[in-house]
Amino acid sequence: MCRMSFKKETPLANAAFWAARRGNLALLKLLLNSGRVDVDCRDSHGTTLLMVAAYAGHIDCVRELVLQGADINLQRESGTTALFFAAQQGHNDVVRFLFGFGASTEFRTKDGATALFLAAQGGYLDVIRLLLASGAKVNQPRQDGTAPLWIASQMGHSEVVRVMLLRGADRDAARNDGTTALLKAANKGYNDVIKELLKFSPTLGILKANELPAELTKNERILRLLRSKEGPRKS
Repeated sequence: MCRMSFKKETPLANAAFWAARRGNLALLKLLLNSGRVDVDCRDSHGTTLLMVAAYAGHIDCVRELVLQGADINLQRESGTTALFFAAQQGHNDVVRFLFGFGASTEFRTKDGATALFLAAQGGYLDVIRLLLASGAKVNQPRQDGTAPLWIASQMGHSEVVRVMLLRGADRDAARNDGTTALLKAANKGYNDVIKELLKFSPTLGILKANELPAELTKNERILRLLRSKEGPRKS
């Protein structure tokens, strides 16, 4: 998850970051028009005014910053951009606006996460649709192998899971530890997620010991769901 920093370097920059965070458009305009605050000023972690406004969902401030020349695709030291922060918080209007001015879906954090991954984690379906329509890669995993479908399944976001599967998400993609989306949904007891995954006929034998997800949950409804799709067990 992207964490926002509010460490500033100068009093005027401090005021500009405060205005962006609180959505005070009048103050933000005043500071930018003074010529004494760079529209792309950063804090010690590389956070920009645009990132702060995008994180808070202040579309008017985002628009003003972009129209004053803010670089939409600047990266924080963690690798995140304004798009990441808007997607993480589910700000659909901000995401749409940023795409209108050239926001890229290609950037990744140091651990390999994408804006789509963060939106999937939060369950923001409209943002996810926008990201996918704008070129986000549905199967792009983090460095530990966690794909957007996996994280959506772990969080219980069944509608997100459905949309991702329809857009080509790999139902059997496993993390580096061998776990799949189906296993996580079974462990968590997310019936609706399991139903969506089973529509796409995922592999049921997924662990090194060839255990089935049905053996990893005590929820009888889920057991019935999984067993309805299992083939004959090996003795």
